Amino acid sequence: MRAERSLRTWPASLLGLTVAALGAALPAATARDGDAIPPPRTDAPVPAIARAWPVGIRPSVVRGWEPPATTYGRGHRGVDLAAPPGTPVRAVAPGRVSFAGRVAARGVISVELNGTGDPPLRTTYEPVRPTAKKGAEVAAGDVIGVVEPTGSHCPTSCLHWGLRRADTYLDPLSLLPPWLLSRGPSRLLPVVGVPEGREA
Repeated sequence: MRAERSLRTWPASLLGLTVAALGAALPAATARDGDAIPPPRTDAPVPAIARAWPVGIRPSVVRGWEPPATTYGRGHRGVDLAAPPGTPVRAVAPGRVSFAGRVAARGVISVELNGTGDPPLRTTYEPVRPTAKKGAEVAAGDVIGVVEPTGSHCPTSCLHWGLRRADTYLDPLSLLPPWLLSRGPSRLLPVVGVPEGREA
C-alpha cells in the first residue's frame, strides 16, 4: 500500500521511464518448451484461395494496386473494380465478418479469411451497404452487401477492394487463382457434326 502511494507521487515522465526500463529488463515471452515466441508474420505469401470476384464475373479493373514507397507515402492500397450502384458484393473466400459499418461516411465491410495464418488475411470492400452482420460466417460467393451510389473515388462507380495482413497492405488480385483471373462467362456451344454412336 505504501509503495502504491509513493508511485502516485512520482512525475509521469519518471514513472514512464521506470516502466520502460523494467520492460526492457524482463526476458522475452517464451513458449512452454523454452523457445522465444516469434512475432506474428506479416510477410507470408498470399494463397490464391478466392473462389469468386467481389463483383460480377470478371469486372474491369479501373485502377490497380500501387503500393506506396513508404508507410505514409502516396499509392493505392487496393484495386478499384467497375461496378454500378446496387451491384451485389460477394465474399471472395470463406471467412468471418470482422467489421460492418461506416468509416469516414463510407460503408465498409471486412472479412477475415479462414486458414490464412496468424494474423489472418483480411479483405475490405467499400463503398458498400453491408447486408452481413459483424461475426457472421460467410462462404465464398455469399452476398455481404451492395455497392453504394455515393462515396466512390473513381471517375465512374466502382468498388474498392483491399487486402491486409495486420497493418501490411497487399494486392487483393493475388488472392485470385489463374483460372479465375482469366475466366469469362460460360457459353454453351451447339453440337454439330458429331457422329452418333452405333447401337449394340
